[in-house]
Amino acid sequence: MSLKPEQVRKVAFLARLRLDEDRVPEYANELSGILGLVDQLERADTDGVEPMAHPLDLAARLRVDAVSEGDQRDAFQAIAPATEGGLYLVPRVIE
Repeated sequence: MSLKPEQVRKVAFLARLRLDEDRVPEYANELSGILGLVDQLERADTDGVEPMAHPLDLAARLRVDAVSEGDQRDAFQAIAPATEGGLYLVPRVIE
């Protein structure tokens, strides 16, 4: 696929990009090359290929899901300005 300079200017306008007018043909050539690579990838035969989330078959190392700190709610609520029924009371901000 070959882009024309007018198409490059239109895409730049839509993307709110300012282009140097003397470099527009260079941009058109580079973008045409990128679109050519995308076209080449679209034609690749991917039948029977499993989708992958990562190119390497790795398993995430997870830590043990264990309690590392005890419940300190009562200690924290003891120093709070206002609590009720285990909840923190705050001033109303929306009427």
